[in-house]
Amino acid sequence: MTFLISFVIFLAVAIGIGLLGMKLWLRPKEAIERVTGIGVHDEEVAPTHPSLVFREMLNRLGTVLPASPKDLSVMQRRLVRAGIRGPNALRMLYGAKVVMGVVLPLVMSAVVWNSSAEGFNKVTAVLAAAGLGFFGPNEYVSMASRRRQKQIRRGLPNSLDLMVVCVESGLGLDQAIIQVAKELEHAHPEISEEFAMVNLELKAGKRRSEALRNLAERTAVDDLKKLVAVLIQADRFGTGVAQSLRAHADYMRVQARQIAEEKAAKLGVKLVFPIFFCILPSLFVVTVGPVAVKIVRELLPMMSGV
Repeated sequence: MTFLISFVIFLAVAIGIGLLGMKLWLRPKEAIERVTGIGVHDEEVAPTHPSLVFREMLNRLGTVLPASPKDLSVMQRRLVRAGIRGPNALRMLYGAKVVMGVVLPLVMSAVVWNSSAEGFNKVTAVLAAAGLGFFGPNEYVSMASRRRQKQIRRGLPNSLDLMVVCVESGLGLDQAIIQVAKELEHAHPEISEEFAMVNLELKAGKRRSEALRNLAERTAVDDLKKLVAVLIQADRFGTGVAQSLRAHADYMRVQARQIAEEKAAKLGVKLVFPIFFCILPSLFVVTVGPVAVKIVRELLPMMSGV
């Protein structure tokens, strides 16, 4: 009797699992519709990734925050200098400011709600969190812009030397820019991207001088502005581009050597404070410490006994 009950239960469970699998995984009705072509929908809604939903939310929130045209132009230049050139980059930035300006004060309010601090300190902490959330994205863009400018400044000597080699080997300036952008794509991707943008502007029909000025305006790097000025003057006055680039490369090499020598000369002065506050106290503890302990243990009791 027990065996029969167990067999019936096993059979019921197996049939139930089989029917559930046929319904959920095999789906014979949908397979028949695919084969016969009946009920097939041409357009299917693709699943949306959560990051895309968050990006769309930031884009919509960015339209809520008003901004003056002057601020828009300034922030657009900062975004371009940071390498963020998307069509909705400005809206996403303002959307991030709205989100951070609301979320951080709420989080800070939840943190300081049950604390023992005074009411004024709590309000100050919430206001500081709101200011950090609202102005934090701007500071992030500024930091990204400075970091990208540093990378461009670091890769400029190599790109200039490669451009000199390309021009002296017989290539034109446009072809040399294309070759530099192609060769430095992995070593210095930032300056390679900027030279590739110059190539695209030239293909779009802009004059070379205008494309080079746009390069200097996008990057806002002083060394690159000097290179652009040299190229524009060489193109305007008809002088040899190879000679101008060679002279400018020598000038930049001498300038880099002088900057390195200046930093080396400042090193001694900058090391005074770390030595005075970090090394000398430990040195005094090691050298004078045992003597001070011996004085406290032996000399002071002798003097007090006398």
